[in-house]
Amino acid sequence: MFKSITVLVAVALLSFTLPNSSWKSDAVHSRFGFSVTHMGIASANGQFKDYTISITNTAADFSDAVVELNAKVASIDTYNEMRNEHLKGADFFDAAKYPELTFKSTSFKKVKDKTFKVTGDLTLHGVTKKIELNAVLVGTAVNPQSKKELVGFKVTGTIKRTDFGIATGMPVAMLADEVAITGDFEFVKD
Repeated sequence: MFKSITVLVAVALLSFTLPNSSWKSDAVHSRFGFSVTHMGIASANGQFKDYTISITNTAADFSDAVVELNAKVASIDTYNEMRNEHLKGADFFDAAKYPELTFKSTSFKKVKDKTFKVTGDLTLHGVTKKIELNAVLVGTAVNPQSKKELVGFKVTGTIKRTDFGIATGMPVAMLADEVAITGDFEFVKD
């Protein structure tokens, strides 16, 4: 009898899991962008306009969150159509051959109250590399109209374009190797 109760308790404990929370970005209130120094004197800024990003977590403080991002490379927008077309071409992103960039986190580690180190795999231009990003939990709210829970994160980090085989023949004096990644994301709980 005692053994049966122990087995039932063990099965109950093993089957108990916290419910997952799923969050999807609100595209109207989010931005996934980048900045790179041109000619050593000015920043060229841009964004990907067609992307999805989601978070799944069970911990209320997001310390176990999993982030997944998928962006259409052809949606690149640098506020100049001629430059956009050049960046989509084989000299840079080669959007026809590599139409998507993806990121999936492998770790979402809390370092301070609202600050996290996010590690994961970025696939860009056919190359996958582990990168580290900084994420700050900006805040939470409830939308007064939809009554849905919201959470905001600001994400920053730096990658090297040459690590991903992008514009490897371009001199660093003309276009910096380091590219700053910036994301301002508002997520809606499903």
